[in-house]
Amino acid sequence: MLIIFLINFYWLKVQVEVEFLMKLFEKSIKSELEGFISEGIRISMIGDSSRLPRTLQELVRDAEDRTKNNSNFQLIVAVSYSGKYDVVQACKSIAQKVKDDVIRLDDIDESLIEQELETSCTDYPFPDLLIRTSGELRVSNFLLWQLAYTRVFLRTDTLA
Repeated sequence: MLIIFLINFYWLKVQVEVEFLMKLFEKSIKSELEGFISEGIRISMIGDSSRLPRTLQELVRDAEDRTKNNSNFQLIVAVSYSGKYDVVQACKSIAQKVKDDVIRLDDIDESLIEQELETSCTDYPFPDLLIRTSGELRVSNFLLWQLAYTRVFLRTDTLA
């Protein structure tokens, strides 16, 4: 499994950069999808997809649907994702289930929270290794719950 962090939750300030990344994402899906299918690669997206252009949302849903039964490898694309957002949406989902009497308050445990996190789309939601190549010395609100026991490698020099 590989998780690619495409664009952060707060988006870039420069609209030209956002548009470039969205077009690149769309072009990549269109050009690589058939290869992903033939190689058995499953595509999943985590994050707030509502901020994507509607055509890109539809393209991503189609790619997820067409690759959902693939099992050789999983590529997860994090778009408009933050660890805090992930935990909050999981808590809201659980709170709604308690309110609707689907579950009891005593049913809430770590396992239930993990089932509600966006990374429940994979069989391996807890990375063994996080490699940060930007030169930043922090995890920057990425997979906050899931990184609890992950080894972290932070490069202080940027890749050129």
